[in-house]
Amino acid sequence: MLEHDRMQVDVLTAADQAPAADLRVHGLIDGAELPAELADTPGAGDARSAFRKTAVLHAGSQRHLVVGLGSSDDVDAERLRVAAAIAAKQAGRFEAASIAWTLPGEAAAHAPDAAAAIAEGTILAGYRFDRFRHSEPDDPAPKAVERLELVAGEGADTGPIEEATRVGRVAAEAANRARELQDLPANVATPTFLADRAREISVAFEPVTVEVFDRARIAEMGMGGLVAVSKGTVEEPQLIVMRYAGGSGGATQLGLVGKAVTFDTGGISIKPSAKMEEMKMDMSGGAAVIEALAAFAELELPLDVAAVVPSTENMPSGTATRPGDIITQLNGKTVEVNNTDAEGRLILADALTYCARELGAERIVDLATLTGAIIVALGSTYAGLISNDDALAGELSAAGDRSGELLWRLPLHPEFKELTKGKVADLTNASAKRKASSIYAGSFLEEFVEGRPWAHLDIAGTAWDVGREYVGTGATGFGVRLLVALARELGPGPPG
Repeated sequence: MLEHDRMQVDVLTAADQAPAADLRVHGLIDGAELPAELADTPGAGDARSAFRKTAVLHAGSQRHLVVGLGSSDDVDAERLRVAAAIAAKQAGRFEAASIAWTLPGEAAAHAPDAAAAIAEGTILAGYRFDRFRHSEPDDPAPKAVERLELVAGEGADTGPIEEATRVGRVAAEAANRARELQDLPANVATPTFLADRAREISVAFEPVTVEVFDRARIAEMGMGGLVAVSKGTVEEPQLIVMRYAGGSGGATQLGLVGKAVTFDTGGISIKPSAKMEEMKMDMSGGAAVIEALAAFAELELPLDVAAVVPSTENMPSGTATRPGDIITQLNGKTVEVNNTDAEGRLILADALTYCARELGAERIVDLATLTGAIIVALGSTYAGLISNDDALAGELSAAGDRSGELLWRLPLHPEFKELTKGKVADLTNASAKRKASSIYAGSFLEEFVEGRPWAHLDIAGTAWDVGREYVGTGATGFGVRLLVALARELGPGPPG
């Protein structure tokens, strides 16, 4: 279903045979000198250590790229992801099929993290969505990097580096698959398409099982939110339930819920036409959850996870839910649907209750492109984090720091509950007051988590158009690498 090529990633040491890569890359830190073989190369004086600065040098037939990393105090995993992406783009200019990255000597103590970050940045920067584009003979598609060699210092212990690199590669590839799901048009990536992708994962990995509920079954179960949002579309809604059994078979340690509105017109409360084509990406949370579960299985992480992805289109029609309609959610609470464009919280509400009640998740994390207000508040640098549990919020923030998918926690307060109260029903999905829009959306969701430790990630500002070197301005797959980092911390294995 999804089209992607796997990059070969190898870890070498300086004592190994010199890499025969098309492009050799060296990170230059303030105060450091160029490698001896480049010191007298013509143009060596052009090399700069300032972050992002590049210089191309030729030593015989070998092409070298020097990428500035700045001060050693500032060199961290995120800076190396960016530098790796810059190098990957330069490799495309030179039609280089292979890159050899020399790990910065000053980062030797953190070589595993450095190697993983370089692998992630290279793989993420190599993502292309061109399955619908025909190449012209005089304008061929840029050559993809097929192999990455990571060269550690002589005598380095390559075992931890190889393991960290494996995790980084798997997580980045999973993020790229999520990006492809985001990029696919809504006439391809329907709810049924997402369900088939989940089934494909279950075929590939024995510990993954999938159950999919159709429109009739969703209604029979009493999922009034998903029923209401899907009433206007002829596309069959799907409730996708995935389980990953990597632990001891006891309690479900982690529950994931991902919003997957495969196209959001706003329903009867229709959106403006400008940029409505971007609403094919309103399934970004669901895409991240599906592909994160695939990464857990590939990495054989030792924990049990349940994922629920409610998926539908939100369309206007003669059968669509109207503003003012009252629905009953899975947990029995009634909701006034005062804005049909506030649909994500309605389908998430049912999924959260199902994840807690039926799947028994000990803690729950949901991801959703939920509110435009979060973009106003945090731009594309941070996703909004709202949680009823300090420990879970801290674990997520730490995972975000490690993965570079940053979170900013917003407060919950009892006063925000007033905004969620309905006039003639228990709740409203859209407050009449323009206050704390992202927060009260999260406060609404809290009504459906059955008291479990829970965190909501509003990724509307980070799912696309972030602008970082390794994801550009398109789909980002935000959340996949963060969830991998979180799951590795929750399992009994080593954190990472």
